[in-house]
Amino acid sequence: MRHPADVLFAGEKPFPVLAAVDHYAGSEKLMRKALALQHEMGPVFDLTCDCEDGARTGAEAEHAEMVAEIVACADNRYGHVGARIHDVTHPHWQRDLEILITRAGSRLAFVTLPKVRGAADTRHQIETLRRLEATARTGREIPVHVLVETHGALREAWDIAALPGVESLDFGLMDFVSGHHGAIPGAAMKSPGQFTHPLVVRAKVEIAAAALANGVVPSHNVTTELKDLELIRHDAERARRQFGYLRMWSIHPNQIVPIIEAMRPDFSEVEEASGILAAAQEGGWGPIQHRGKLHDRASYRYYWELLQRAHSTGMVLPDEGMRRFFS
Repeated sequence: MRHPADVLFAGEKPFPVLAAVDHYAGSEKLMRKALALQHEMGPVFDLTCDCEDGARTGAEAEHAEMVAEIVACADNRYGHVGARIHDVTHPHWQRDLEILITRAGSRLAFVTLPKVRGAADTRHQIETLRRLEATARTGREIPVHVLVETHGALREAWDIAALPGVESLDFGLMDFVSGHHGAIPGAAMKSPGQFTHPLVVRAKVEIAAAALANGVVPSHNVTTELKDLELIRHDAERARRQFGYLRMWSIHPNQIVPIIEAMRPDFSEVEEASGILAAAQEGGWGPIQHRGKLHDRASYRYYWELLQRAHSTGMVLPDEGMRRFFS
């Protein structure tokens, strides 16, 4: 049986399928706790080890070395650990990359670039990353996630999303609001203001549109709520259903499950997708009728990506034939 990706995306770049949650940790203690949680839950969230906000001033090299050790360790069972480096204006960002690529380049899931001022900054950092990969002979190009949190990055979001190697555009709400010098109130850093203030809404829509048009995953900012699970779930649902975001940050373990639940496709859709794709497989991927509706490769692609998102959230697919493609 031919794999759906081989049939439906022949000669094309398939859309990235990432975990619905990007969980941030800045200290070794929290990183190891997150890895332990990954062991319990499975690879349903990514862990981003933070060199930018996690490192003490003057101890940037030691922090990057610790992050590289975390990435390369045996506890990283699923290969779902990336790292955020310092921003392009910080004197240590290149050294961050050197340490990470030299010591853990073969295991690093992605590199996140914060506070880029536009496409030129992003291109420069990606070129540096590629040069270091070649020197270290990693044999792979590490995906790049880009934080859009400055005026320049928002203005050039489409150009950034189109750069080779970019896998995700992430919205940095806090720095974006701070960059408006009080013109946007602090209430827009949390709900409901983050979903209603016109300047923030404009940014969220533009980032999601730029990402999706360029085959890149849009990743939503954190919610500041840590204890109210229903509010966390509601924020994630608004990000997914109203703004088109397919992934969201978390900064506390309490946030992981509610976000996954909100980002997970409805089970009835998953059942329908499994039935349609099973019938398409039997029909050699030509047009079919399913429950009185016509389907062809355009809808097959939609339903295949839906199944991939469902699987990435830990959902068990109802069709055994479809499950084989994920084993």
